[in-house]
Amino acid sequence: MTIDLEAALLRTGAVRDFTAEPVSDAALSRLLDVARFAPSGGNRQGWRVVVLKDPATRRALRDLYLPGWYEYLAQGAAGLVAFSPLNDPDEERAAITNAPAFAEAAAQSGGGFAEHLDSAPVLLAVFARLGDLAATDRDLDRYHLVGGASIYPFVWSLLLAARLEGLGGVMTTMATRAEPQVAALLGATDEHALAAVVALGHPAHRPGRLRRAPVEEFTTIDRLGGAPLRPPDAGR
Repeated sequence: MTIDLEAALLRTGAVRDFTAEPVSDAALSRLLDVARFAPSGGNRQGWRVVVLKDPATRRALRDLYLPGWYEYLAQGAAGLVAFSPLNDPDEERAAITNAPAFAEAAAQSGGGFAEHLDSAPVLLAVFARLGDLAATDRDLDRYHLVGGASIYPFVWSLLLAARLEGLGGVMTTMATRAEPQVAALLGATDEHALAAVVALGHPAHRPGRLRRAPVEEFTTIDRLGGAPLRPPDAGR
């Protein structure tokens, strides 16, 4: 199967609702074989992938995932960007005290993607091997970001490659809220950081063209706050 690159880039949205159709190990191996060509610093390919098959392990990961998810919802309801490095710590802590209400609401409603994470046809934990990351912002007195440049292109390539198999999926980082417990569950050492959990499967609904801010809203000339770059086809 082949897909048009532009169509894939415009239409590879997050998929959280899957059919019951299983995904074969052969299909999973093929998309991982494509994704491994993603760029990484020094071509060190510091990603490590754990395929979760054991039902008990899947449930345990889901249970570790959920507290962070309810904290995320509680912060959003309070008008915060959840876990933003710029959040006021007191405001964030106050918002998080409401997380149990979201857990209770999910229990009453039957829940959604997060509560049924363990039932995704494919569930992957993606770790970064820290010794492979050229984290050039390591010594800056701010939130550290750059090391992910050697890992997240692989995750995105994985999601694009899933299109080749007729699959969809989503990357989520919520389980990092419980990284020590996830590491113990999955046999990771202190040399590894949990980068993402990826769920894959046959989409119950295929995303259409995605909606994003136009180029001129995020691209400026010569400096931040400079004149916007106005592409000639901005209306496309």
